[in-house]
Amino acid sequence: MQPTRIMRYNGGDPKPNITGFDMSKFLAATGTPRYDPWWRNEAWRYTGQFSRWNRFKNAFPGFGIATVAFAGYCLYEHFFLKDDHHHGAEEHH
Repeated sequence: MQPTRIMRYNGGDPKPNITGFDMSKFLAATGTPRYDPWWRNEAWRYTGQFSRWNRFKNAFPGFGIATVAFAGYCLYEHFFLKDDHHHGAEEHH
């Protein structure tokens, strides 16, 4: 083996942390507590008019009406507003 690889190998043990901070213990401690004292005060954010569906539904007011009106206009234009001039379709004499 090369000397640099020998110096990097420490027997398969993870490198000791000189700060004493253990990430696995930190992640275990940040889980959801069994009892959240603030749950009652925060519950209003996810119920009633503030639920996810109601926030999405009210994000684009008038979008449904505008879509129906535009589709109706496109149908009206296609069936009733025929262009009888045929611009560019035939030569002018």
